[in-house]
Amino acid sequence: MINGTCWDYGKNGTEAITMTYHDHTVAMVVPAYNEATQIEGVVAGAPDFIDTIVIIDDASTDDTVAVVESLKTTYPKVTLLRHETNQGVGGAIATGYVWCRENALDVVVKMDGDGQMNPDDLPALLDPIVAGEVEYTKGNRLVYQKSSRLIPPVRFLGNSVLSLLTKIASGYWHVADSQSGYTAISKKALQVIRWTNMYKRYGQPNDLLVRLNVHNFKVRDIPMKPVYHVGETSKMRIPKVLLPISTMLVRGFLWRLWTKYIVRDFHPLVFFYALGALFTVFWIGLSIRFVYLWALFGHAPPMTTLAMLFCFAMAMQFLLFAMLFDMEANRDLR
Repeated sequence: MINGTCWDYGKNGTEAITMTYHDHTVAMVVPAYNEATQIEGVVAGAPDFIDTIVIIDDASTDDTVAVVESLKTTYPKVTLLRHETNQGVGGAIATGYVWCRENALDVVVKMDGDGQMNPDDLPALLDPIVAGEVEYTKGNRLVYQKSSRLIPPVRFLGNSVLSLLTKIASGYWHVADSQSGYTAISKKALQVIRWTNMYKRYGQPNDLLVRLNVHNFKVRDIPMKPVYHVGETSKMRIPKVLLPISTMLVRGFLWRLWTKYIVRDFHPLVFFYALGALFTVFWIGLSIRFVYLWALFGHAPPMTTLAMLFCFAMAMQFLLFAMLFDMEANRDLR
């Protein structure tokens, strides 16, 4: 028992690990919560070059554990890690990543336990990392030609909004589909990130991008076709998670600016962001005053109107320049 996690190794343990993908060991981390009906298909569909399959049971209330235990007799690559209490998908992923780091895996792929990720896309995720070009790759379903038809409308809209916010918060302006959980990460990044501090719920991919940027790791989007209606039951409700993830992104954004552009180095874009925020506060205050005076007297003083418009213009100018500088500073991280 380590930090409330039961470590239950596969039939051959880590001795079964061999270098099979361009001289790199590859692990597949699979967070699982009530995936008894889907998990077997995920394990059976894993390509032969996967050296070990790490399944993290996040205190499931169905037969997920029993199913995985039975799979271990047929698939010796399977390792089962169990949470005594539910920690959320981010917590399950962190547990899997820590295990892979401690067992010195070269590349770790994360796949969900619901069967929504096509294993045929794995080489596209792995190749840029194996070639040493980037430290992190992720699937991008939004750029697929018919993605708006294949992805449920609410999820497509919510994903698009969160992707925009994540661009601003993380500094990876070239990355989209921030909610995609189909990812691969290098050993170097695996060793540097503090997984115990990782966001434990559905905003984990967003939080990780912010942390990767602070360490100047290169990230690449890999276009892939969305997979839905394969028997999965989505546990994420976009309206429910939108506010918590947005709040987390604001905190991550401020932490990134402080850590990357003030503590570790300096860039004047922090002043542009600060002035943009300041003029935004002035604009909001003047807008409230404008509405109040208009409602009370049917008009507002010209100076109030001019001041409101001036603050709005200055806020937009400072914020847009700050984003432009941030984009330029992170231009090589792709």
